[in-house]
Amino acid sequence: MFASTVLVSELLVVGFATLVAHGLRLADLGLVWAAGGAVMAVCAVAAALLRTRAGYLLGWAVQALLIATGVAVPMMFAVGIIFAILWAASMTIGARIDRERQERYAAEVAHYRSGAAAAG
Repeated sequence: MFASTVLVSELLVVGFATLVAHGLRLADLGLVWAAGGAVMAVCAVAAALLRTRAGYLLGWAVQALLIATGVAVPMMFAVGIIFAILWAASMTIGARIDRERQERYAAEVAHYRSGAAAAG
């Protein structure tokens, strides 16, 4: 869930960065929107694929792309690094949350079964 939130947030940030690049006329507007749209599409695809290993690998690629957008909009270097840190945190914290959720579910099932066996 945390990883998905990071990727969707990045999609929105890239959209706003594309608007900034458009407003500053940093390059041909067609190129600006094609590049921004491509990065937004990769964010969306990565978020959709998070149920698979490919989604997580693509998520790491998104982090590299976001940092690379700093070439066109220098502030994106800082934004990209911040999101890369959030992505790394989502990988570690999210894995821990998933593991704890599975343990809790197993404990609830065991508790229910022991209560049902005692009542039956």
